[in-house]
Amino acid sequence: MKRTCLAATLVVAWSLTSAMTFAADEALSEIKKSGVIKIGTTGDYKPFSYKAADGTLTGADIAMAKDLAADLGVKPSFVITTWKTMLDDFKAGKFDMALGGITVNAARDEVGDFSVPNVTDGKRPIARCEDKEKYTTLDAIDRPSVRVIVNPGGTNDKFAHEHFDEATIEVFPDNKIIFDQIASGRADVMVTDGVEVDLQSKLHDSVLCPVAVKEPFTHFQNAYLLREDPALKAAVDAFMRKQLESGGWKAKLDAAMQ
Repeated sequence: MKRTCLAATLVVAWSLTSAMTFAADEALSEIKKSGVIKIGTTGDYKPFSYKAADGTLTGADIAMAKDLAADLGVKPSFVITTWKTMLDDFKAGKFDMALGGITVNAARDEVGDFSVPNVTDGKRPIARCEDKEKYTTLDAIDRPSVRVIVNPGGTNDKFAHEHFDEATIEVFPDNKIIFDQIASGRADVMVTDGVEVDLQSKLHDSVLCPVAVKEPFTHFQNAYLLREDPALKAAVDAFMRKQLESGGWKAKLDAAMQ
């Protein structure tokens, strides 16, 4: 009886695994059949994915998503998610891919495929301009008098809690106005992606500045997180390479950095 139960259990497990694998491998076919590709994005990370004054999604990765959809012969449907819930939403099947300044890491790689990267970057601090020589090392930041601010659930949050034991860490819920907290003196420093440091320094000219670090604290790449399907990955990778080689991606990023 035990052998029979074990055999039945194995058959069920094999069947479920096969069904899941089949479903994953059919991602591109399902997208083309439906005529829509569902794209998860936070909409709060300029220059990659953010909301314009009229509330419409814009940014370099949003422009890429629209061109990718056209390349696949389907329509894009954007699904708003958060940094904290992105992985759970992706695993729940709420979207076919996620983009918008997404860092490649092991936790994300476990649940899907990553495209060819379109950004190589590293984490750097941003502070008020009068403090740009003050927070040049992790030790200089990790002091009881320093107020570090982070957005919840993403790699900035993870980095801060892994590296700062003495500094006060404030998890601020609104990534769209988080840099205003530093500018107004309510926080001292944020460690975030270098491209965001450069952009926010430009948007807060003479108020916020890149901290004068010798080199970034980390090195990483950004890419698009995809449902596991060799055909979908091949299609997205081919599109990405074309955009990188033609200068299409750079033009989109430059436009979003204004």
